[in-house]
Amino acid sequence: MAFLDDLNTALKEALKSHDDLKVSVIRMTKASLKNKEIEKMSSLTNEEILSVLSTLAKQRRESIEQYSAAGRSDLADKESQELEIILSYLPKQLSAAELDNVIRSAISESGASSFNELGKVMKVLMPKIKGVADGKIVNQRVKELLGPAT
Repeated sequence: MAFLDDLNTALKEALKSHDDLKVSVIRMTKASLKNKEIEKMSSLTNEEILSVLSTLAKQRRESIEQYSAAGRSDLADKESQELEIILSYLPKQLSAAELDNVIRSAISESGASSFNELGKVMKVLMPKIKGVADGKIVNQRVKELLGPAT
């Protein structure tokens, strides 16, 4: 519950400073967490909170891609600002070098030796990087490290 207390404090501060975007993002985040809690019918664990935040971040990244492709830089900028706020509540994201180390470790742990064993690697890897790396980037990097598809 410490996370929700932090979120409530941040909401109060954003309201006082008239930061409308931050107020909107925090309220949306709280609503998503509450919906997940109602769906589960019990309070959320830290892992579940991370999962909800990761989902919100992923939605923003996808929206940014789509708005950019459609030439709507104004909407892409707004989504980018929302993404920054959401990411501030997630744990620090892994750097490229740290991510590569975790991926290499997962590859050796799973015993994968070719692109065809991508699923094995991802099964081992995803629990380790949940909330600290973008799944799309991770998937792309694993494919690069395993080599070309045969």
